[in-house]
Amino acid sequence: MIVNGVPAAESPAPGQCLRTYLRQQGWFGVKKGCDAGDCGACTVHVDGVPVHSCIYPAMRAVGHPVTTIEGLAADDGELHPVQQAFLDAQGFQCGFCTAGMVMTVAAMDDAQRAEPGRALKGNLCRCTGYQSVARALACAPPATAQAEEPEAPEPKAPEPKAPEPKAPEPKVAPPKAAPPKAAPPKAAGPVGASLPAPAGRRVVTGREPYTLDLALPGLAHMSLVRSPHAHAEIESVDTSAAMALPGVLAVFTHADAPDVLYSTARHEKVEDDPHDTVLLDRVVRFMGQRVAAVVAETLAAAEAGAALVKVSYRVLPAVFDPDLAMAAGAPLLHGDKTPGSGIARPRRNVAAEVHGDIGDVATGLARAAAVVSESFSIHRIQHAHLETHAAIGWLEGDRLVLRSSTQTPFLTRDAVSRLFGLPPGQVRVQAARVGGGFGGKQEMLTEDVVALAVLRLRRPVQLEFTREEQFAAATTRHPMRIAVQAGAAADGTLTALAIQTVANTGAYGNHSGGVLMHSCGEALALYRCPNKKVDGWSVYTNTVPAGAFRGYGLSQSAFAVESALDELARKLGLDPVEFRRRNVIRPGDPLISVSEEPEDVEVASYGLPECLDLVAETLASGRGEAAPPEPGWLTGTGMAVTMLDTVPPGGHYSHARIAERPGGGYTLWVGTPEFGNGTSTVHRQLAAQALGTGVDQIDLRQSDTDLVRHDTGAYGSTGTVVAGLATLRAAQKLADLRTAQPLADERAADPAHERKLLEAEATSDGTPRSVSFNVQGFRVAVRPATGEIRILQSVQAADAGTVINPGQCRGQVEGGVAQALGAALYEHVDIDAAGRVSTRTFRQYHLPQFADVPRTEVHFAVSRDPSGPLGAKPMSEAPFNPVAPALANAVRDATGRRLTDLPLTRDRVFAQLNKAGPVKNPDIDL
Repeated sequence: MIVNGVPAAESPAPGQCLRTYLRQQGWFGVKKGCDAGDCGACTVHVDGVPVHSCIYPAMRAVGHPVTTIEGLAADDGELHPVQQAFLDAQGFQCGFCTAGMVMTVAAMDDAQRAEPGRALKGNLCRCTGYQSVARALACAPPATAQAEEPEAPEPKAPEPKAPEPKAPEPKVAPPKAAPPKAAPPKAAGPVGASLPAPAGRRVVTGREPYTLDLALPGLAHMSLVRSPHAHAEIESVDTSAAMALPGVLAVFTHADAPDVLYSTARHEKVEDDPHDTVLLDRVVRFMGQRVAAVVAETLAAAEAGAALVKVSYRVLPAVFDPDLAMAAGAPLLHGDKTPGSGIARPRRNVAAEVHGDIGDVATGLARAAAVVSESFSIHRIQHAHLETHAAIGWLEGDRLVLRSSTQTPFLTRDAVSRLFGLPPGQVRVQAARVGGGFGGKQEMLTEDVVALAVLRLRRPVQLEFTREEQFAAATTRHPMRIAVQAGAAADGTLTALAIQTVANTGAYGNHSGGVLMHSCGEALALYRCPNKKVDGWSVYTNTVPAGAFRGYGLSQSAFAVESALDELARKLGLDPVEFRRRNVIRPGDPLISVSEEPEDVEVASYGLPECLDLVAETLASGRGEAAPPEPGWLTGTGMAVTMLDTVPPGGHYSHARIAERPGGGYTLWVGTPEFGNGTSTVHRQLAAQALGTGVDQIDLRQSDTDLVRHDTGAYGSTGTVVAGLATLRAAQKLADLRTAQPLADERAADPAHERKLLEAEATSDGTPRSVSFNVQGFRVAVRPATGEIRILQSVQAADAGTVINPGQCRGQVEGGVAQALGAALYEHVDIDAAGRVSTRTFRQYHLPQFADVPRTEVHFAVSRDPSGPLGAKPMSEAPFNPVAPALANAVRDATGRRLTDLPLTRDRVFAQLNKAGPVKNPDIDL
């Protein structure tokens, strides 16, 4: 086999797929996303034809030229035109899918480029929403043009044009162009410019290392034995057959693991989460829980050994519904835990609860001119980041080193230290570039068991989740049932607002309290109302655990509250936008969320009115697609508003340091990881701004616990507003030192004297806290006869404060809307009657594809927040939250029916729209 022009060192093993073979040869640009031919992250060329190497037998490629992303560029380093186009358009965020995407596009001919949705249906991206990929396609020449003169250096693609590209495969005439709009004021210098990601060239050439892109001598592999029962006690584990298998090094069971309770959730304060987990437990509480860990010389041997481990179980009664789990006499999941574990009520399966009120809701409802009382169901979804959970561990002397796909390297280091009784300085955690997170990697799901194996075996060990494990044994969004009562006076002024939430936290309570509190928080605090009430329970069931997910509970409550208030506005005959204007908080108003958290948040800047105006004007503009010409379609518009605290409560900390480099320039050290959130770019911009230099003079080192003192982690949208503020402060200190210290003029005469290189450091603690706002609008067409929803227009306006990097921030909004549309329209994790996750592959779980995602018009309000660096607010989680309620409100406007259960799949929409007879339109015969 010839790989990138180089003869391969060895022959493939029998049955080996091309992906594992190529990575074995050191071609780490070939990624693993699914191992089922679903995601395209492993795409390579065989004889110039793109193939999914995870399902392509390696033996079939023997005797044929194979090209990976590393071999696409010219020998002189000149990028392939498609690589250059993706770089120019910044057609990536985390970048894990980018190599496969580039390889597919590089082989597309004119006919395929005319139908990009069809040509790219085998390449999934979870981050970008595909709009930056569409911009890259607009820049890249077709494969036929690329092949005309193969010997000549490839020309670079032209710079991308400023206007947004047309939506792919339009079904009608192109949309009208948006009218020119006055640009918001920008600070001079790097801040305010759409600068590219520092790792961009490495990402598009496949040379940016992710977690497992590391060749370690003597690396052993781990495979986990998982429970086939939803609830059972382990009576015995027979490891003899596994240990007799050649290549198996060890089998670890509960007898080998520390008997220490902890939580897989990672927070600054360890007491924020119930301590209900042990590394390997004698009791299993969901189908898929790990029971034993097999370590072997090869992954194949580890998997074969895991299949030979014999476990005897005593099956226990199980409960899957949270309401049934709270009932008297229900099977108890953690009834053995003590009050010190942090579980709210272990004898009633309540992991966490929140209750509070102000005023008198009953009186407010009695005085209302209109009242809405409705229940909503919000479902379980998967993060579906293309890089699954993974970790490698090894020893450097007696020091444990973990390289992990994590959003929280410092908190993971501290957790591993506590678990194994090690001083924190004896553990080092590194995060390479992380292939997507969305909150899913604010957990410790691999590092603990890898650490156990490394400490016992004294050799490197690697664990990588399969895609099936990711669905069945990682974490999901919390499914919730939320009841809302809302009342308003005749003029639209709210008189009462109450929610009652039952969240299903699954078998373990990681994030149960935080998600519940956050869900019941900003959704109510957004509105001025004298009478509010909250009751919420997060309940254990024998199902896969839920955890942190983009929005952290707010997407669920926003769907319920924004849907109910939209219905209330319609009952009163008020425009939904005007109804919000009358009731949303204003500067100076107290933020009352009726939660147990301290009210330390204020409206420090206020771009909400402009966001409402921008969305209303855009929906009324006539831009977007026309309604389908076929009979049977109903059209409508809808919008929703959400608010997000700029920093999580309870403390979020970051430390940064920056130093002059010999020969010029600076090195910046920060703790926060990069997983598509764009903080790597922002940190360099902030530092360069303070020092009056270019970003090319800032060399960034990040996400390693040996670099800085502490960093809580990249979650809660804090990468810019907390870690970025630490960076800005450190750079400003260094700038002051440079001004204060005489530069070389008078000392230059003394050759023996060299100017001392300067260094500065700073911290940020996430206080004070402010709020940001997002408003989403949709115009849709709905066909009740089939349940189909077609999005004709999508717009989001964001109150992001000073936008440090407009292109990158726009990408966060586009990606958030696309991900939220997938969650609202078709994504769902199903659990069968026995508690088994039945959605276990991407082909069973409809992730948005290129052709699925409409163009979203993005606007930013002009505001400047005194809490953030140079006035910035966060914009990572926030765009997700208003999408589902805005879509449901648009469907309500079109059909006159309120849909209360997500997702809005065609079959569910059809059933809900036709349960009381078909929807009638006097002008249309259905």
